[in-house]
Amino acid sequence: MHAITIPEPGGPEALVWAEVPDPVPAQGEVLVEVVASAVNRADLLQRQGFYNPPPGTSPYPGLECSGRIVELGPGVSGWSVGDEVCALLVGGGYAEKVAVPAGQLLPVPEGVDLVTAAALPEVTSTVWSNVFMIAHLRPGETLLVHGGASGIGTMAIQLAKAVGARVAVTAGGPEKLARCAELGADILIDYREQDFVDELRKATDGAGADVILDIVGAKYLDRNVKALAVNGRLAIIGMQGGVKGELNLAALLAKRGAITATTLRARPLQEKAAIVSAVREHVWPLIGAGTVRPVVDRTLPLREAAEAHRALDSGTHVGKVLLLAQG
Repeated sequence: MHAITIPEPGGPEALVWAEVPDPVPAQGEVLVEVVASAVNRADLLQRQGFYNPPPGTSPYPGLECSGRIVELGPGVSGWSVGDEVCALLVGGGYAEKVAVPAGQLLPVPEGVDLVTAAALPEVTSTVWSNVFMIAHLRPGETLLVHGGASGIGTMAIQLAKAVGARVAVTAGGPEKLARCAELGADILIDYREQDFVDELRKATDGAGADVILDIVGAKYLDRNVKALAVNGRLAIIGMQGGVKGELNLAALLAKRGAITATTLRARPLQEKAAIVSAVREHVWPLIGAGTVRPVVDRTLPLREAAEAHRALDSGTHVGKVLLLAQG
């Protein structure tokens, strides 16, 4: 088969289309013929040499895909050759085939085509696990989403609104904020022109956010704590603004706040399977009903993965950038 390889870390030009050995499904895995994959920030970090896949897993980037099952490994039940699926991956989505643990498979949701389904596994798993399973966002609470126009952000807005929460977002510029508003965001903050702590206080009568979903990391740590409501929960899922920051413990104690930080990739198989199962139970019906939908910015051929990475680097996209492996 062919895959996007990374012979040496670097810029987008480091992504090389090459012929590589076909994967073989191990115990409990299936082999998926990839139709589409999606680009995530973690892929950019892997390309740069900062986020290597766990030992013994696929060396190719790509944390989600959609496609068709072409082979069942030993011990797999409940799935059949020919099933159309999408999947959460530890890597390997930038390829024509990928081996996937059966517990990380999802059926293509009703009303979503096979290509677009590639935009769903990573964002739904990330948002549902962090905002709902860990931070326990409840109806009537306020969620602040940093990067509201990103793939994660566009999904977080919709899921939070679907459960009856109020949503605040930060994004860069009026066009991105307008897209967030279309998805249901109530409080729109242009981080280039406004201070999100001040704007959130004004919009919530000083209360702040009950849950904050943060992709920025160190740069926002102190201000995120200031933006929290009493008993607020800060969920950190990214490091775009650095890895080391100062934390005012007195401020956190005064808020009776909690901070969590997670990634999906390195979690044990059982944890990922539990998250995927919860997504199928809670999120898939919302997608099937049209309440929640994937937001796709553009689709490019897999061979042009470098161009897709440049799109994410530029920050001009809204929602997901997909890579079309076939067709």
